[in-house]
Amino acid sequence: MESHGPLLSGTKVHTVDELMDLLHACRDAWDTPDRSGDPVDLHDHALQTAALLRRSHPADKELQVAGLVHDLGHLLRPGEDAAHADVAADAVHALLGHRVAALVRLHVPAKRYLAATEPGRALSPQSARTLAAQGGVMAYEEAMTFADGPHAQDAITLRQADDAGKVVGLDAGVMEDWRPVLELVASAVR
Repeated sequence: MESHGPLLSGTKVHTVDELMDLLHACRDAWDTPDRSGDPVDLHDHALQTAALLRRSHPADKELQVAGLVHDLGHLLRPGEDAAHADVAADAVHALLGHRVAALVRLHVPAKRYLAATEPGRALSPQSARTLAAQGGVMAYEEAMTFADGPHAQDAITLRQADDAGKVVGLDAGVMEDWRPVLELVASAVR
């Protein structure tokens, strides 16, 4: 996928309209430039992940929104597996606040943690391929440090939804339905 004009790795999102534009740009954008990765585009993956989190944690709007935006780094910096979470977190921090950005940033360490603590746990083929580039399976001490972090359990929950939100053809709603939730989370930051 080629970069879409202003969609650069240093992008900072300051309004819900800007964020909605990025989320809509995820239609037909993939986690790998050659489309060899996950079986759904970033748009459907975002909707599915957020919908799963809405179902399991209906009161936690920040967690749901983190699920919606967690993979924007793949759009903003195509082909960058190792740092995509940091790119996305940096992009949304000013608009969506510290907790959402922290959860987005931690969804990759959560994958590494789960790979260490649940070694038989299935990953999508793409997630299994990118695990090494993202630091590999956590060592025991690193896993214990991660687990003691303030956002660890929520990051694990996000990761589990991330892993489950890759179903071809699943109708998880439309992106515009998330605008009021994004506005609610953004208004709490100001």
